[in-house]
Amino acid sequence: MSSLRCLARPRALASTCRFHSIRLLPLQPTRSFIKTSDAAPTNRRGGSKLYKTADEAVADVRSGSTILSSGFGLCGVAETLISALKRRGAQDLHSLTAVSNNSGVEGKGGLAKLSKSGQVNRLILSFLGNNKVLEKKYLTGEIAVELCPQGTLAERIRAGGAGIPAFYTPTAAHTLVEKGEIPVRLGASGTVLEKGRKRETKEFNGRTFLMETALTGDVAIIRAWKADKAGNCIFRYTTKAFGPLMAKAAKTTIVEAENIVEVGELDPNDVHLPGIFVDRIVPATQDKVIEIMQTRDVSSSSSDQAPKANDEAQGKRNRIGRRAAEELREGYYVNLGVGIPTLAATFLPEGRNVWIQSENGILGMGPYPTPDEVDADIVNAGKETVTLVPGASCFDSAESFGMIRGGHVDVSILGALQVASNGDLANYMIPGKVFKGMGGAMDLVANPDSTKIVVATEHVAKDGSSKIVQDCSLPLTGARVVSTIITDLCVFQVDRTGGRDLVLTELAPGVTVDEVRAKTDARFEVAEELRTMA
Repeated sequence: MSSLRCLARPRALASTCRFHSIRLLPLQPTRSFIKTSDAAPTNRRGGSKLYKTADEAVADVRSGSTILSSGFGLCGVAETLISALKRRGAQDLHSLTAVSNNSGVEGKGGLAKLSKSGQVNRLILSFLGNNKVLEKKYLTGEIAVELCPQGTLAERIRAGGAGIPAFYTPTAAHTLVEKGEIPVRLGASGTVLEKGRKRETKEFNGRTFLMETALTGDVAIIRAWKADKAGNCIFRYTTKAFGPLMAKAAKTTIVEAENIVEVGELDPNDVHLPGIFVDRIVPATQDKVIEIMQTRDVSSSSSDQAPKANDEAQGKRNRIGRRAAEELREGYYVNLGVGIPTLAATFLPEGRNVWIQSENGILGMGPYPTPDEVDADIVNAGKETVTLVPGASCFDSAESFGMIRGGHVDVSILGALQVASNGDLANYMIPGKVFKGMGGAMDLVANPDSTKIVVATEHVAKDGSSKIVQDCSLPLTGARVVSTIITDLCVFQVDRTGGRDLVLTELAPGVTVDEVRAKTDARFEVAEELRTMA
C-alpha cells in the first residue's frame, strides 16, 4: 500500500514512525491561499477556440503555473492534455502546482504521469490513492502534498470561480486539519520545511467553523463528452465531479472533448458548462481508463448481491451489514462508506426503496454492473464501476457536498478505526502507518444534528484491541458525531451531546454481555430490554 506517512502519533508508536525524529526548522509564512502566477497563457477574444492538437493548446503553459486537473480517480481525467504536458518534459515545463481530487494511478494515468516525470513539485489533493513514486518523492522532500477534505476542496474551487475569497465550513473542526498539523513539505532528512496551514475558527450557533480560502488556477485541463465550437460543454454522469468547477476557477481553461460539434447543435437546456468559461478546445484522442472494474454475475439479479458467508470473517461482516440495513428506512437518502458500510444496501428487504448517494456525484446509485453494462463514466466513491437506478441524477462535487453538509442526507454509515463513548470518530489515519488522505469522510460527519451518523465496524482490530474506546487516541475525523455503533458483537447507542456512557441495546446471537465488556474499552450501560441482532 502506498501513501503518506503521518506525523502525529501516540508516544508508543514513535519507534515505528519514520518521522519520529523530525525537528522543526524555522518556517516561512504559510500562504493563506494559493496565488496563481503572473505567467498564465494569454487568451484571445473573438478568435477560434478550436486547436488542432493538445500539444498546440498547452504550448504556452509556463513553469510555475497552477494546474487544475479534473476527474475523480481516473474517471473524467483529461488524459490527452496530461500526456501533452508530459511531452513538454521537465526541462521545458516544471515547478507546477497541480490541484485534483486524486494524484492518478502509477502506470495507468492521471497526474501520476507528471509527478513521476518531475514536472510537479506541489499537489493539492483530498485522496492520494496508490502511488509509490509519489510517496517516495514526498518522504524525500522532492514534492509537497497538501491534503484537503474533498468537500472543502470542491468548495474552495467553486468559491475561486465565483470571486468569493473565503468561507466558513464545519468540515474538519477539531481535527489535525484545523490545527495545521499534517505536514506539507519535508526535507530530505525528514525535517518539516512547510507545516500545514492552521485555520482560523469562528463559532456560529454554538458550532465551530473553519475559515477556508478560495482556490484558483492558471490553467484548467478538463475532459468533456461534447463541446461545441463556442465552448459550451456537456459531461456524462460522474465525469462532471470536478470538470465544471475547475473550468470556472482558472484563467485559461482547456477542454479535450470526445465530440466536437458546430455552434447551435447543443440544446441550451443540456449545457453543463457555458462557453464563457472555456478558452481552448482540442479533440480527446486517448481512451478512457477504468481504475477499478467491478462487475456482478450475469445470472444474479441486481437485488441479490449479498456476499456468501464462506468463512467466519465474512459472516461477521454480513451480520454488521444486515443490522446496518435496518437504519435505512423507506425513501431515505443515504451515504454508505467504502467496505462494510456498503453491505447495508445488499441486505435491504424486498420492496424497500432508498436513494444511495455517492459523494463523487450520484444520487440513486445502483449495484455493480454486469460485464455488458460497464460504463467508464459511472463510478462510485471507491472508483469502482457501478450502475444507476431509475430516477438517478448526477452532479458536480460542490452540489454533492452541499447535500451532505446541508443535512439533506438522512443517514451516513461509515467504518471506523476507533469510535469513542462521546461519539468522536477516527477513521482515516493510524499514526506511524501509511495513509491515503481523508477523502470525503470529514464532510460526511460535518452535520450530525441533521444527518444520523452510524458506524459499522468489527468490534476489535486485527491486533485484538478494542475499536470502541472511552477516548480516541487516533487523529479525529469528527468530534461528537456518531449516534449509533454497529459491530459484529452488538449495537451501542451514543449520547453524543449529553456525554453519558454508551448504552448496549442489542447483542449478536450467542454473544454475552460479559464478552462485550471484555472486548470493549469504553464504559457502557445495559438497556433494560436487550434485543437480539437479526
